[in-house]
Amino acid sequence: MNTLRLLAATGPTLADHHDEFGPLPKATAETVLKSLQQAGLTGRGGAGFPTGRKFASVTGRKPVVIGNGAEGEPLSEKDAVLIARAPHLILDGLQIAADTVRADKTFLYVPADAVTTVRRAIDERVAARLDRHRVTVVEAPDTFVAGEESAVIRRVEGGPGLPRDKKVLTSVSGLKGRPTLVNNVETLAHVALIARHGPSWFRSLGDPADPGTMLITLSGTSAKRRVLEIPTGTPLTDVIARGGVTDLGDVGAILVGGYHGNWIPASAVAGVALSRAGLAEFGASPGAGIVHVLPIGECGLARTAEIVAYLAEQGARQCGPCRNGLPRLAALFDDLAYGRVDDGLLDDLQSMLGLVDGRGACRHPDGTVRLARSALETFASDVAAHRSGRCNAALAAPSTDAPRNRHSA
Repeated sequence: MNTLRLLAATGPTLADHHDEFGPLPKATAETVLKSLQQAGLTGRGGAGFPTGRKFASVTGRKPVVIGNGAEGEPLSEKDAVLIARAPHLILDGLQIAADTVRADKTFLYVPADAVTTVRRAIDERVAARLDRHRVTVVEAPDTFVAGEESAVIRRVEGGPGLPRDKKVLTSVSGLKGRPTLVNNVETLAHVALIARHGPSWFRSLGDPADPGTMLITLSGTSAKRRVLEIPTGTPLTDVIARGGVTDLGDVGAILVGGYHGNWIPASAVAGVALSRAGLAEFGASPGAGIVHVLPIGECGLARTAEIVAYLAEQGARQCGPCRNGLPRLAALFDDLAYGRVDDGLLDDLQSMLGLVDGRGACRHPDGTVRLARSALETFASDVAAHRSGRCNAALAAPSTDAPRNRHSA
Protein backbone atom coordinates (compact mmCIF):
# COMPACT_ATOMS: atom_id res chain seq x y z
CA MET A 1 0.00 0.00 0.00
CA ASN A 2 1.30 3.45 -0.94
CA THR A 3 1.29 5.52 2.24
CA LEU A 4 2.53 8.74 0.67
CA ARG A 5 -0.01 11.47 1.14
CA LEU A 6 1.78 14.65 2.16
CA LEU A 7 4.81 13.78 0.03
CA ALA A 8 2.88 12.55 -2.98
CA ALA A 9 3.46 15.70 -5.08
CA THR A 10 6.15 15.42 -7.74
CA GLY A 11 7.24 19.05 -7.40
CA PRO A 12 6.67 22.33 -5.55
CA THR A 13 4.88 24.35 -8.24
CA LEU A 14 1.19 25.16 -8.32
CA ALA A 15 0.84 23.06 -11.48
CA ASP A 16 2.48 20.08 -9.72
CA HIS A 17 0.16 20.61 -6.77
CA HIS A 18 -3.03 20.68 -8.84
CA ASP A 19 -1.90 17.70 -10.93
CA GLU A 20 -1.55 15.58 -7.79
CA PHE A 21 -4.21 16.94 -5.44
CA GLY A 22 -6.69 18.82 -7.59
CA PRO A 23 -8.42 22.07 -6.60
CA LEU A 24 -9.44 22.74 -3.02
CA PRO A 25 -13.20 22.22 -2.56
CA LYS A 26 -15.30 24.90 -0.90
CA ALA A 27 -16.57 24.17 2.58
CA THR A 28 -18.27 26.01 5.42
CA ALA A 29 -16.62 26.55 8.79
CA GLU A 30 -19.08 24.11 10.33
CA THR A 31 -18.19 21.42 7.77
CA VAL A 32 -14.45 21.89 8.34
CA LEU A 33 -14.77 21.65 12.11
CA LYS A 34 -16.95 18.54 11.88
CA SER A 35 -14.54 16.86 9.43
CA LEU A 36 -11.50 17.59 11.59
CA GLN A 37 -13.21 16.25 14.70
CA GLN A 38 -14.31 13.08 12.89
CA ALA A 39 -10.87 12.62 11.34
CA GLY A 40 -9.14 12.67 14.73
CA LEU A 41 -6.22 14.72 13.43
CA THR A 42 -3.83 15.82 16.16
CA GLY A 43 -1.11 18.46 15.92
CA ARG A 44 2.13 17.33 14.33
CA GLY A 45 4.31 20.01 15.90
CA GLY A 46 4.96 18.13 19.14
CA ALA A 47 2.09 18.79 21.56
CA GLY A 48 -0.41 16.57 19.74
CA PHE A 49 -3.51 18.59 20.65
CA PRO A 50 -6.71 17.66 18.71
CA THR A 51 -6.80 19.98 15.70
CA GLY A 52 -10.57 20.27 15.51
CA ARG A 53 -10.77 21.37 19.13
CA LYS A 54 -7.95 23.84 18.58
CA PHE A 55 -9.74 25.43 15.62
CA ALA A 56 -13.01 25.59 17.55
CA SER A 57 -11.35 27.21 20.58
CA VAL A 58 -10.56 30.43 18.68
CA THR A 59 -13.13 32.98 19.77
CA GLY A 60 -13.37 36.75 19.69
CA ARG A 61 -12.90 39.61 17.24
CA LYS A 62 -10.27 39.82 14.48
CA PRO A 63 -8.61 36.42 14.88
CA VAL A 64 -5.09 35.73 13.59
CA VAL A 65 -3.84 32.50 11.99
CA ILE A 66 -0.14 31.52 11.93
CA GLY A 67 1.45 28.55 10.18
CA ASN A 68 4.50 27.48 12.15
CA GLY A 69 7.39 25.97 10.21
CA ALA A 70 10.24 27.17 12.45
CA GLU A 71 11.57 23.66 13.22
CA GLY A 72 14.31 24.65 15.67
CA GLU A 73 14.92 21.05 16.75
CA PRO A 74 18.39 19.97 15.47
CA LEU A 75 17.29 16.39 14.75
CA SER A 76 14.24 17.38 12.69
CA GLU A 77 14.04 18.06 8.97
CA LYS A 78 10.45 17.05 8.24
CA ASP A 79 8.99 20.56 8.01
CA ALA A 80 11.83 21.71 5.76
CA VAL A 81 11.22 18.78 3.40
CA LEU A 82 7.46 19.39 3.39
CA ILE A 83 7.90 23.11 2.64
CA ALA A 84 10.32 22.35 -0.19
CA ARG A 85 8.16 19.59 -1.69
CA ALA A 86 4.55 20.65 -1.04
CA PRO A 87 4.32 24.36 -0.09
CA HIS A 88 0.89 24.69 -1.69
CA LEU A 89 -0.56 21.95 0.52
CA ILE A 90 0.51 24.01 3.53
CA LEU A 91 -0.90 27.20 2.03
CA ASP A 92 -4.19 25.42 1.29
CA GLY A 93 -4.41 24.42 4.95
CA LEU A 94 -3.58 27.97 6.01
CA GLN A 95 -6.43 29.32 3.88
CA ILE A 96 -8.85 26.74 5.29
CA ALA A 97 -7.84 27.70 8.83
CA ALA A 98 -8.25 31.41 8.07
CA ASP A 99 -11.69 30.84 6.52
CA THR A 100 -12.81 28.63 9.41
CA VAL A 101 -11.95 31.06 12.20
CA ARG A 102 -12.72 34.12 10.03
CA ALA A 103 -9.19 35.44 10.40
CA ASP A 104 -8.31 39.07 10.03
CA LYS A 105 -4.60 38.38 9.39
CA THR A 106 -2.67 35.32 8.21
CA PHE A 107 1.05 34.60 8.61
CA LEU A 108 3.52 31.89 7.65
CA TYR A 109 6.54 31.63 9.97
CA VAL A 110 9.52 29.82 8.43
CA PRO A 111 13.35 29.70 8.65
CA ALA A 112 15.46 31.90 6.39
CA ASP A 113 16.27 29.09 3.95
CA ALA A 114 12.55 28.45 3.31
CA VAL A 115 11.50 32.07 2.73
CA THR A 116 12.22 32.08 -1.01
CA THR A 117 10.27 28.85 -1.56
CA VAL A 118 7.15 30.00 0.25
CA ARG A 119 7.20 33.47 -1.30
CA ARG A 120 7.46 31.93 -4.75
CA ALA A 121 4.48 29.71 -3.96
CA ILE A 122 2.48 32.67 -2.62
CA ASP A 123 3.28 34.67 -5.76
CA GLU A 124 1.96 31.79 -7.89
CA ARG A 125 -1.28 31.77 -5.94
CA VAL A 126 -1.66 35.56 -6.14
CA ALA A 127 -1.19 35.40 -9.92
CA ALA A 128 -3.85 32.67 -10.10
CA ARG A 129 -6.18 34.68 -7.81
CA LEU A 130 -6.50 31.56 -5.71
CA ASP A 131 -6.72 32.84 -2.12
CA ARG A 132 -9.01 35.11 -0.17
CA HIS A 133 -6.48 35.78 2.60
CA ARG A 134 -3.18 37.54 2.07
CA VAL A 135 -0.30 35.63 3.69
CA THR A 136 2.57 37.53 5.30
CA VAL A 137 5.85 35.63 5.55
CA VAL A 138 7.86 36.10 8.77
CA GLU A 139 11.40 34.77 9.11
CA ALA A 140 12.00 32.57 12.15
CA PRO A 141 15.29 32.84 14.09
CA ASP A 142 17.56 29.79 13.95
CA THR A 143 17.14 28.86 17.62
CA PHE A 144 15.68 25.91 19.50
CA VAL A 145 12.94 27.86 21.31
CA ALA A 146 11.85 29.98 18.33
CA GLY A 147 9.13 27.51 17.38
CA GLU A 148 7.42 27.51 20.78
CA GLU A 149 3.91 28.91 20.35
CA SER A 150 4.31 32.07 22.40
CA ALA A 151 7.76 32.68 20.85
CA VAL A 152 6.18 32.46 17.40
CA ILE A 153 3.60 35.06 18.32
CA ARG A 154 6.17 37.32 19.92
CA ARG A 155 8.35 37.22 16.79
CA VAL A 156 5.42 37.85 14.45
CA GLU A 157 4.58 40.90 16.58
CA GLY A 158 8.07 42.19 15.80
CA GLY A 159 9.81 41.17 19.02
CA PRO A 160 12.42 38.47 19.75
CA GLY A 161 11.60 34.84 19.05
CA LEU A 162 11.51 33.98 22.75
CA PRO A 163 8.74 32.37 24.80
CA ARG A 164 6.66 34.48 27.12
CA ASP A 165 5.03 33.48 30.37
CA LYS A 166 1.51 32.66 29.18
CA LYS A 167 -1.33 33.30 31.59
CA VAL A 168 -4.15 33.36 29.01
CA LEU A 169 -4.86 30.86 26.24
CA THR A 170 -3.50 31.94 22.87
CA SER A 171 -6.88 31.15 21.30
CA VAL A 172 -8.36 33.89 23.49
CA SER A 173 -5.51 36.42 23.55
CA GLY A 174 -2.46 35.94 21.35
CA LEU A 175 -0.92 38.30 18.81
CA LYS A 176 -1.43 41.84 20.13
CA GLY A 177 -4.25 40.57 22.31
CA ARG A 178 -6.20 39.03 19.43
CA PRO A 179 -7.42 35.43 19.44
CA THR A 180 -4.72 33.48 17.61
CA LEU A 181 -4.52 30.04 16.03
CA VAL A 182 -1.00 28.60 15.62
CA ASN A 183 -0.60 25.30 13.77
CA ASN A 184 2.47 23.40 12.62
CA VAL A 185 2.84 23.33 8.84
CA GLU A 186 2.46 19.54 8.68
CA THR A 187 -0.83 19.81 10.56
CA LEU A 188 -2.05 22.39 8.04
CA ALA A 189 -1.09 20.12 5.14
CA HIS A 190 -3.16 17.31 6.68
CA VAL A 191 -6.08 19.75 7.02
CA ALA A 192 -5.87 20.39 3.27
CA LEU A 193 -5.97 16.67 2.51
CA ILE A 194 -8.91 16.03 4.84
CA ALA A 195 -10.80 18.84 3.09
CA ARG A 196 -10.30 17.00 -0.21
CA HIS A 197 -10.78 13.38 0.81
CA GLY A 198 -12.77 13.41 4.05
CA PRO A 199 -12.30 12.02 7.55
CA SER A 200 -12.90 8.35 6.65
CA TRP A 201 -10.09 8.46 4.11
CA PHE A 202 -7.78 10.06 6.68
CA ARG A 203 -8.61 7.39 9.27
CA SER A 204 -8.00 4.54 6.80
CA LEU A 205 -4.31 4.52 7.80
CA GLY A 206 -2.62 4.61 11.17
CA ASP A 207 -3.44 4.00 14.81
CA PRO A 208 -7.23 4.24 15.31
CA ALA A 209 -6.67 6.27 18.49
CA ASP A 210 -4.47 8.81 16.67
CA PRO A 211 -4.96 8.14 12.97
CA GLY A 212 -3.39 9.18 9.69
CA THR A 213 0.19 9.40 8.51
CA MET A 214 3.01 11.38 10.02
CA LEU A 215 6.34 12.69 8.85
CA ILE A 216 9.35 11.50 10.82
CA THR A 217 13.04 12.32 10.69
CA LEU A 218 15.16 9.21 11.13
CA SER A 219 18.82 9.64 12.08
CA GLY A 220 21.72 7.85 13.74
CA THR A 221 21.59 4.86 11.41
CA SER A 222 24.18 3.89 8.82
CA ALA A 223 22.04 5.59 6.18
CA LYS A 224 21.90 9.35 5.69
CA ARG A 225 19.32 11.22 7.76
CA ARG A 226 15.95 10.62 6.14
CA VAL A 227 12.45 12.10 6.24
CA LEU A 228 9.78 9.41 5.90
CA GLU A 229 6.00 9.46 5.75
CA ILE A 230 4.59 6.53 7.72
CA PRO A 231 1.24 5.53 9.24
CA THR A 232 0.98 6.39 12.92
CA GLY A 233 1.44 3.25 15.00
CA THR A 234 4.17 1.80 12.77
CA PRO A 235 6.42 -0.51 14.85
CA LEU A 236 9.66 1.20 15.85
CA THR A 237 11.62 -1.77 14.55
CA ASP A 238 10.09 -1.23 11.10
CA VAL A 239 10.96 2.47 11.26
CA ILE A 240 14.64 1.95 12.04
CA ALA A 241 14.82 -0.85 9.47
CA ARG A 242 14.07 1.83 6.86
CA GLY A 243 17.45 3.27 7.84
CA GLY A 244 19.23 -0.07 7.50
CA VAL A 245 19.11 -1.20 11.15
CA THR A 246 17.72 -4.74 11.33
CA ASP A 247 19.65 -6.07 14.33
CA LEU A 248 18.75 -4.53 17.70
CA GLY A 249 22.04 -5.90 18.98
CA ASP A 250 23.67 -3.00 17.16
CA VAL A 251 21.52 -0.46 19.02
CA GLY A 252 22.06 0.98 22.49
CA ALA A 253 18.86 3.01 22.69
CA ILE A 254 16.45 5.06 20.61
CA LEU A 255 15.63 8.71 21.25
CA VAL A 256 11.99 9.38 20.39
CA GLY A 257 10.60 12.92 20.20
CA GLY A 258 13.89 14.77 19.90
CA TYR A 259 15.85 16.82 22.42
CA HIS A 260 12.75 17.21 24.61
CA GLY A 261 11.92 13.54 24.15
CA ASN A 262 12.68 10.24 25.81
CA TRP A 263 15.32 7.54 25.51
CA ILE A 264 14.00 3.99 25.07
CA PRO A 265 16.42 1.12 25.69
CA ALA A 266 17.02 -1.21 22.75
CA SER A 267 15.97 -4.15 24.94
CA ALA A 268 12.45 -2.70 25.17
CA VAL A 269 11.96 -1.63 21.54
CA ALA A 270 10.52 -4.86 20.10
CA GLY A 271 6.76 -4.56 19.79
CA VAL A 272 6.67 -0.81 20.52
CA ALA A 273 4.53 1.23 18.12
CA LEU A 274 5.34 4.82 17.16
CA SER A 275 2.16 6.34 18.54
CA ARG A 276 1.00 8.00 21.74
CA ALA A 277 -0.58 4.80 22.97
CA GLY A 278 2.42 2.70 21.99
CA LEU A 279 4.90 4.98 23.77
CA ALA A 280 2.79 5.76 26.85
CA GLU A 281 4.45 3.11 29.03
CA PHE A 282 7.74 4.99 28.62
CA GLY A 283 6.17 8.37 29.37
CA ALA A 284 7.03 9.27 25.78
CA SER A 285 5.23 10.49 22.68
CA PRO A 286 6.16 10.82 18.97
CA GLY A 287 6.52 14.58 19.55
CA ALA A 288 7.57 16.24 16.31
CA GLY A 289 8.32 12.89 14.68
CA ILE A 290 11.97 12.36 15.59
CA VAL A 291 13.54 8.90 15.82
CA HIS A 292 17.27 8.92 16.58
CA VAL A 293 19.19 5.65 16.88
CA LEU A 294 22.09 5.46 19.34
CA PRO A 295 24.62 2.82 18.20
CA ILE A 296 25.76 0.28 20.77
CA GLY A 297 29.27 1.74 20.65
CA GLU A 298 28.22 5.27 21.63
CA CYS A 299 27.84 6.25 25.28
CA GLY A 300 24.29 7.33 26.07
CA LEU A 301 25.39 9.46 29.01
CA ALA A 302 27.90 11.31 26.86
CA ARG A 303 25.31 11.86 24.13
CA THR A 304 22.81 13.15 26.68
CA ALA A 305 25.41 15.44 28.24
CA GLU A 306 26.01 16.91 24.78
CA ILE A 307 22.28 17.50 24.26
CA VAL A 308 21.71 18.99 27.72
CA ALA A 309 24.64 21.37 27.18
CA TYR A 310 23.06 22.49 23.90
CA LEU A 311 19.67 22.99 25.54
CA ALA A 312 21.25 25.04 28.32
CA GLU A 313 22.86 27.30 25.71
CA GLN A 314 19.58 27.62 23.80
CA GLY A 315 17.45 28.67 26.77
CA ALA A 316 15.58 31.98 26.74
CA ARG A 317 17.24 32.99 30.05
CA GLN A 318 14.09 34.75 31.18
CA CYS A 319 13.64 32.80 34.43
CA GLY A 320 15.78 31.19 37.13
CA PRO A 321 15.47 27.59 35.87
CA CYS A 322 16.72 28.67 32.44
CA ARG A 323 19.42 31.10 33.60
CA ASN A 324 20.81 29.02 36.43
CA GLY A 325 19.20 25.58 36.56
CA LEU A 326 19.92 24.35 33.05
CA PRO A 327 23.62 25.39 33.03
CA ARG A 328 24.07 23.65 36.37
CA LEU A 329 22.26 20.58 35.09
CA ALA A 330 24.54 20.56 32.03
CA ALA A 331 27.64 20.72 34.24
CA LEU A 332 26.41 17.83 36.39
CA PHE A 333 25.64 15.70 33.34
CA ASP A 334 29.08 16.43 31.95
CA ASP A 335 30.55 15.16 35.23
CA LEU A 336 28.35 12.07 34.99
CA ALA A 337 29.57 11.37 31.47
CA TYR A 338 33.23 12.30 31.86
CA GLY A 339 34.13 12.87 35.50
CA ARG A 340 34.24 11.04 38.79
CA VAL A 341 30.82 9.58 39.64
CA ASP A 342 29.82 9.13 43.29
CA ASP A 343 26.76 9.39 45.52
CA GLY A 344 27.25 13.13 45.96
CA LEU A 345 27.11 13.77 42.23
CA LEU A 346 24.01 11.64 41.80
CA ASP A 347 22.29 13.34 44.75
CA ASP A 348 23.11 16.77 43.31
CA LEU A 349 21.77 15.71 39.94
CA GLN A 350 18.46 14.48 41.34
CA SER A 351 18.13 17.61 43.46
CA MET A 352 18.71 19.87 40.46
CA LEU A 353 16.17 17.98 38.37
CA GLY A 354 13.59 18.54 41.10
CA LEU A 355 14.42 22.24 41.40
CA VAL A 356 14.08 22.87 37.65
CA ASP A 357 11.04 20.73 36.88
CA GLY A 358 7.76 22.66 36.66
CA ARG A 359 9.27 26.01 37.62
CA GLY A 360 10.14 27.54 34.24
CA ALA A 361 8.33 30.37 32.50
CA CYS A 362 7.99 28.10 29.44
CA ARG A 363 8.24 24.37 28.71
CA HIS A 364 11.91 24.38 27.75
CA PRO A 365 13.26 23.53 31.24
CA ASP A 366 10.64 20.80 31.66
CA GLY A 367 11.55 19.23 28.33
CA THR A 368 15.22 19.20 29.31
CA VAL A 369 14.40 17.54 32.62
CA ARG A 370 12.31 14.91 30.84
CA LEU A 371 15.23 13.99 28.59
CA ALA A 372 17.68 13.87 31.52
CA ARG A 373 15.43 11.67 33.65
CA SER A 374 14.83 9.24 30.81
CA ALA A 375 18.61 9.03 30.29
CA LEU A 376 19.22 8.18 33.94
CA GLU A 377 16.64 5.38 33.72
CA THR A 378 17.58 4.03 30.30
CA PHE A 379 21.34 4.19 30.94
CA ALA A 380 21.28 3.07 34.59
CA SER A 381 23.83 0.34 33.87
CA ASP A 382 26.09 2.95 32.27
CA VAL A 383 25.86 5.08 35.42
CA ALA A 384 26.98 2.07 37.46
CA ALA A 385 29.84 1.40 35.03
CA HIS A 386 31.00 5.02 35.14
CA ARG A 387 31.13 4.81 38.93
CA SER A 388 33.70 2.07 38.47
CA GLY A 389 35.66 4.07 35.91
CA ARG A 390 34.43 1.97 32.99
CA CYS A 391 32.16 2.65 30.02
CA ASN A 392 29.78 0.06 28.58
CA ALA A 393 29.96 1.72 25.18
CA ALA A 394 33.73 1.27 25.08
CA LEU A 395 33.32 -2.44 25.81
CA ALA A 396 30.62 -2.83 23.13
CA ALA A 397 32.19 -0.70 20.41
CA PRO A 398 34.04 -2.31 17.49
CA SER A 399 37.80 -1.96 17.87
CA THR A 400 37.95 0.58 15.02
CA ASP A 401 35.47 2.90 16.73
CA ALA A 402 36.32 5.44 19.40
CA PRO A 403 33.44 5.68 21.88
CA ARG A 404 32.38 9.18 22.78
CA ASN A 405 33.46 8.96 26.40
CA ARG A 406 36.71 9.65 28.21
CA HIS A 407 36.48 6.57 30.42
CA SER A 408 38.74 3.75 29.33
CA ALA A 409 37.46 0.23 28.93
